[in-house]
Amino acid sequence: MNITIRKLCATAAAFAGLGWVQAQAAELTIWHAYRGGEKTAFEKVVKMFEAKQVGKGVTVNTLAIPYDAYADKISAAVPRGKGPDVFIYAQDRLGGWVESGKTVEPVDFFLDKQTKDQLLPGMMEAMTYKGSVYGLPINYKSITLIYNKALVKAPPKNSAELVKIAKENTKADSGRYGLAYWYTNFYFHAALMNAFGGHVFDKDGKLAINSKESVAAINQMMKWYKTDGIMPPEPSEALVASLFNEGKAAMVLNGPWFIGEISPKVDFGLAVLPVIDEAGKKPMRPWLTIEGAYVSAASKQKELAYEFAKFLVSEEAGLVLALEGRQLHTNKGIYNDKRVSGDRVLKAFHDQLATAEAMPNRAEMTMVWSPATTAMNKITKGNATPEAAIKEAADNIQSSIDALRKSR
Repeated sequence: MNITIRKLCATAAAFAGLGWVQAQAAELTIWHAYRGGEKTAFEKVVKMFEAKQVGKGVTVNTLAIPYDAYADKISAAVPRGKGPDVFIYAQDRLGGWVESGKTVEPVDFFLDKQTKDQLLPGMMEAMTYKGSVYGLPINYKSITLIYNKALVKAPPKNSAELVKIAKENTKADSGRYGLAYWYTNFYFHAALMNAFGGHVFDKDGKLAINSKESVAAINQMMKWYKTDGIMPPEPSEALVASLFNEGKAAMVLNGPWFIGEISPKVDFGLAVLPVIDEAGKKPMRPWLTIEGAYVSAASKQKELAYEFAKFLVSEEAGLVLALEGRQLHTNKGIYNDKRVSGDRVLKAFHDQLATAEAMPNRAEMTMVWSPATTAMNKITKGNATPEAAIKEAADNIQSSIDALRKSR
């Protein structure tokens, strides 16, 4: 072979090698709604993942989207072949995205036993819809009892103790209340509904919100509000925070997102929600919101997208997201780390997990919120009885469900 031919071969080989590198290069786009410390910790985990891809030419771009517009943006962009490779969202929208199609990709093909076994019990169920797995669960949230230590010596273990302590700390004419939570918001009320055995849907997926159990739970809430007089009227998230920070609410029911809003002047404690004596001594069972990482149906890098989601649920990533991002991570291994188990906030919400109940991920769940919350407001304002308001809500929800099914 002469020199010229050898040079041409070498040049061709060089270009072929370059082409191989370019073919291996990949770019992932991730959508999320994190802010503050959660966003900083998440971006650190993204960099950790990139570092593990050295030599593969992998780049991961993240986009933080305002939460209020997030779900609609996913629904609009992804089915049209646009948007991210991976998006992070709670399980309550999963069923709707699966039913509408072209939004979220099943990951059963990629899923292995080792990945499943490292997760806390019950987490994978939230990512499962009609027998298929559509995401990997990253973190969970629920409400728990948060109390002012200057006003409450020991947190209540049952509803009798709750009322007793709350009455001791209530002076309505001075704007002081023993208990404050957003009880007209159906999400917060669900902890009582679940304690009484109420459900939004039965095991067969039929609407079950109009039941004697649901009515009993509302009557219990109204007893605390009207008869016992231990809760403020017209509650809101802002009011609850204001009362607690001013020392005018001895106890609140809220989630991990509330911790950052507590004034440094308030010495607070956390405890598992109490048992409800009137519900046969059953515990309050708050809804568990589980955020999952979903592979977009539009992604052209599905295998790599899944590898990124898989890294998010690893113990390595979990420790960063928990300790720096203050997230309740789903990897059970992190709770053996003394930095996590010794953290009173992370430990308290992990303890609440034992009596929490995963929020339904059915497609019809999005139709529940508005009618249910409207019913709660009508009841508390005295504009309808619990029975009438719940029936009206159920009728409205069922009408929306029927319309959805006809459109498919």
